[in-house]
Amino acid sequence: MSAKNNFLMDNVDVCVIGAGHAGCEAALACSRLGLETVMFTVSVDSIALMPCNPNIGGSSKGHLVREIDALGGEMGKNIDKTFIQSKMLNLSKGPAVHSLRAQADKADYTREMRNVLENQAHLTIKQAEVCEILWEEVPVGNTQKICKEAVSDNIPINKETSRKRVLGVKTFTGAVYYSKAVILCTGTYLKARCLCGEAITYTGPNGLQAANSLSDSLRNMGVVLQRFKTGTPARMDKRSIDFSKMEEQRGDKEIVPFSFSTNPEEIQKEQVSCYLTYTNEQTHEIIRSNLDRSPIYAGIIEGTGPRYCPSIEDKVVKFADKNRHQVFIEPEGVHTNEMYVGGMSSSLPEDVQLAMYRTVPGLEHCKIVRNAYAIEYDCINANQLYPTLEFKNISGLFAGGQFNGSSGYEEAAAQGLMAGMNCALSLLGKKQIVLDRSQAYIGVLIDDLVTKDNREPYRMMTSRAEYRLLLRQDNADLRLRKIGYEVGLVAEEDYQKLLVKEQMIAEEIKRLKETKVGGSAVVQQFLEAHGSNSLKTAASLAELMCRQELSYEILEKIDNNRKPLPADVICQVEIEIKYEGYIERQMRQVNQFKKMEKKVIPKDLNYDDVASLRIEARQKLKAFQPVSVGQASRISGVSPADISVLLIYLEQYNRSVL
Repeated sequence: MSAKNNFLMDNVDVCVIGAGHAGCEAALACSRLGLETVMFTVSVDSIALMPCNPNIGGSSKGHLVREIDALGGEMGKNIDKTFIQSKMLNLSKGPAVHSLRAQADKADYTREMRNVLENQAHLTIKQAEVCEILWEEVPVGNTQKICKEAVSDNIPINKETSRKRVLGVKTFTGAVYYSKAVILCTGTYLKARCLCGEAITYTGPNGLQAANSLSDSLRNMGVVLQRFKTGTPARMDKRSIDFSKMEEQRGDKEIVPFSFSTNPEEIQKEQVSCYLTYTNEQTHEIIRSNLDRSPIYAGIIEGTGPRYCPSIEDKVVKFADKNRHQVFIEPEGVHTNEMYVGGMSSSLPEDVQLAMYRTVPGLEHCKIVRNAYAIEYDCINANQLYPTLEFKNISGLFAGGQFNGSSGYEEAAAQGLMAGMNCALSLLGKKQIVLDRSQAYIGVLIDDLVTKDNREPYRMMTSRAEYRLLLRQDNADLRLRKIGYEVGLVAEEDYQKLLVKEQMIAEEIKRLKETKVGGSAVVQQFLEAHGSNSLKTAASLAELMCRQELSYEILEKIDNNRKPLPADVICQVEIEIKYEGYIERQMRQVNQFKKMEKKVIPKDLNYDDVASLRIEARQKLKAFQPVSVGQASRISGVSPADISVLLIYLEQYNRSVL
């Protein structure tokens, strides 16, 4: 129960609830666009906390971080300041799946992000538990007027149910903050409980205070909540680990920064090592023998866990044919002895945890600093949101991060940035930004969340993106920097650098296509030396570069007019030339995709009037209220035949309107 005596504390533009990775990006976006913003957190010491593995990036997640940076977010800059090991993953594969991953110093990451937030103009940090969202009913006749500024032109309004708008928030102590908008970034804190075997503690991650009152307030507003769960492995004392029995994992010799604003030369430094070991049959037998004591299998846990980040119990049960699983031993920072045991998250009792960990090579004498645990929390099914991340039925209420049913720091930060950006744009009377699936991994992420009926915590993967060759991590600035600049989150200097980069890429590609080399003795000897077929007629340098055995670097010996270029420009030139045919094919696919996205579904369309639409499709379309035919086609339960029926109806509908 909150305090009975309420009092006005402040009038602001935006209230951000939560200071995790989503909350940080949301608060920074709003305040940087000039809106008076207050960010609430249950503990100032937990700002940008990494309660699970202290790393940023990874397969597909690295794409998200670079896109966040391109749009003007902070995560990329912060990890560049605080990483202790950096690696570009999947280098043996094509450029579409190359992805950065960096191990962070957990404490430094939090400290640096807090410093940025504390020195940001128009932003106030407040340690307090928000227990209630203040709101009012909106007369149906005024719905359109009131919601006009809160949504973009292509976002429909459900006139029958859009009857609420936010007025602010109230804290546990009774302090009232009136605001024009509220952004929910509550992470894993809402009615959280942590489980370690039979022991249950009603806390948030890392033993932090849970937020126990806000869920009821949201339900009273008509927000539908659900329970999800995630987990984390134990942390161990470095001094108790025998690293000689493990495989050392070193960082890259040449470090690539996450942020396009970071000078690569300034972040080259000595890196710490991580280590790889494996479970074995003895480990698995201990787990199997104690499954009845696992909350997951004993029926104690209510929430649904992530499919793509399973506990060690799940791995042993679901992949019974595997006789070992990878275990990554990674440092939590340079100023602590705590080591993260990646790949072995668990909710088993403490005694079982110790027994199973000590069967792993190198961990025979390990000492646990923090037990592994599972955490349950309240969140939403994001189909209650528009693609702008505003609630369909509540004007001025936005949401981002794990509260939306996703998993991962990077997914959270991306949503926080977009929620903050769109919240600010709506209050400033400007058109909101919706990135589509052909523009960014962020577009794929949000479209999946608001369109698909996600039954488990959502994790970004490269396989979820249809246009992977276009949405590479290396070209995120070329794709999104202009949008960030136009919104007001990217500085003029950074934008001008982008324009120069674009010009250099275009000029070099043109030069390589126009520069011909003949069958001279020098050229033929060069080709022979590199195992390449000799020339019968003249060929351009671009044509030669398309040969698998040749590259931009190798061709320097026969490219007499070459000027020095930055490494990132060379990277783009080489990819654009080598993959030109594939890129053009994907661009044709994108053009077809955009045609469907441009077919906007009218705001007042009654799906009951669409004859021949299957009952399931009609139900799903009513529930999701898609903004376009493209989005409708991605809703589970809506078939291609239903889309054909809808297209025919829309053609007739539009004719009648005209």
